[in-house]
This record gives sequence, structure tokens and C-alpha cells, in this order.
Amino acid sequence: MTLDVLISVPRLQALLADGAPLVLLDCGSDLSDTAAGERAYAAGHLPGALHAHLDRDLSGPKTGRNGRHPLPGRAELAATVGRWGIRPGVAVVAYDDQGGPYAARAWWLLRWLGHADVAVLDGGKGAWRAAGGALVLELPATPAVTAPYPPAAPAMPTLETDALLAQAGRVCVLDARAAERFRGEVEPLDPVAGHIPGALNRFFKDNLAADGRFKPAAQLRAEFGALVTGVTPVVHQCGSGVTACHNLLAMLHAGLEPGALYPGSWSEWCSDPARPVARG
Repeated sequence: MTLDVLISVPRLQALLADGAPLVLLDCGSDLSDTAAGERAYAAGHLPGALHAHLDRDLSGPKTGRNGRHPLPGRAELAATVGRWGIRPGVAVVAYDDQGGPYAARAWWLLRWLGHADVAVLDGGKGAWRAAGGALVLELPATPAVTAPYPPAAPAMPTLETDALLAQAGRVCVLDARAAERFRGEVEPLDPVAGHIPGALNRFFKDNLAADGRFKPAAQLRAEFGALVTGVTPVVHQCGSGVTACHNLLAMLHAGLEPGALYPGSWSEWCSDPARPVARG
């Protein structure tokens, strides 16, 4: 089975009805409340879905200098993915109820690990409910114990801080945070307000239509093209490397070269007072 980056509710329902090998990941979360995702999952989730916790499952240990949601080690991620019953040949659909940023993080991580057959549910839990899909309280059966996922070559490139500094002015840095955070007017999560000098702003929620689904590919292609035309490569960042994955997914959905992720993002960048900060 080969999935596109996005999957519609009817397509997911058809796959489930066919009994295709499939793992559902409920990735709901809240950057300011680490327990919110678990509470929402317990209050109702798609039948058979497992919960993927942003901090425990989709992030690695923090050092104080590597950002709020550093990437997990590939070996640790492979073990987590194996415990979920994911292996080559098994499709994965990730969803959340916040417009897709946490599902996009899971999607990106699985692609980074080498698992290509993964998609984000377009519209998430809201689209599932709107289509008459049921939510359940029952926990799914524990997947059969499997070996860690066999990592392949990462399909998603990254760029670290030193490399980003060395390439300043030669890459297009795209910041997925809300405009007021980008400008440095407010900063609810990190100790320093502002943005990486030279970065452009593309709030991840601008990828969505009014119904919570992603905008059509042609519209996204035009909107991103107006920002990054003639500028390559693109480096995606946000506050901690989570919502940046939404922009990266949207560019791929639009048929554009998505570029690399700066995993530590602003929370790593601003942890060193020697690094430059821009505002406005």
C-alpha cells in the first residue's frame, strides 16, 4: 500500500473496512499542557487508535540546550515504533484534533526513520466525527510484541544549529509560529522573544481551510511559492520543531521540494545568548 501525505476520512474508512494492515496513532497534544492529549484520548478516540505522547514518544531527552522537543534517538524511536506494531508493509495514519501539527510530527518522524507508508488524516478527529465516525473509550488490544523497526536511510533531512549559522543568507528559513510570536511581541513558551535573523514567517494554521482540512494543493503551491520562489534550500523551524513539520508536510502535499527541518528550532537557538535575535 502506498499512502499520500494526507488521507481523507472516506479513504481511511475504506481501508479499515478492507482489513488492511494499519496502525492508527492519536497524536493529540497541547504545548502548554503535556497531559491534555492523554485526557482527550481517554475521552474518545478513533477505534483501535494508539496514543502517541508528544514528550514521551515523539521527543527525546532535553538538555536545556537542545530545544523543548528534541528528536528522539533513532534507536529509541525504532523501539517505540516496534511496540506500536509498526513494521515495513504496515500503513500508519496519524491524527490529532488541533489542525494536524502533532500528527505531522509523527508523520515526519516515521519518514525520518525510513517508514514511507504513513499519512496524516486530513481534518483529524473533527473530520472523522463530521463524517459520522464513532469515537470509543475502549483501549485497543496490545499489539503483538515486535522487534524494533528496522531503520532505513532517513527520508527527511535535518539541519543543525552550527550548519544553519554557517549557511546564513544562503537558505530560506521558514518559521511556522504565529505572527505575534515571530515578531517577538509575545513569547508564552520560551525565555527569549523574537526570531532567527532573516527568517520568513508562515503560520502553520495558514495551511488549513475554514473546515480544518488542508487547502487544495494548487493553493498551497501558490502561497508557498510566493514566499520561497527561487530560494533553495528551505529550512523549516518553529518553537520546538513540532509545528514546522506541518509546513513541511504542506509543501510536500503541494508538490514542492519540502526542504529540511531544524529540529531544535527557536527554543534551541535562543538557549545560547551569543546567537543573534531579530524582532519586528
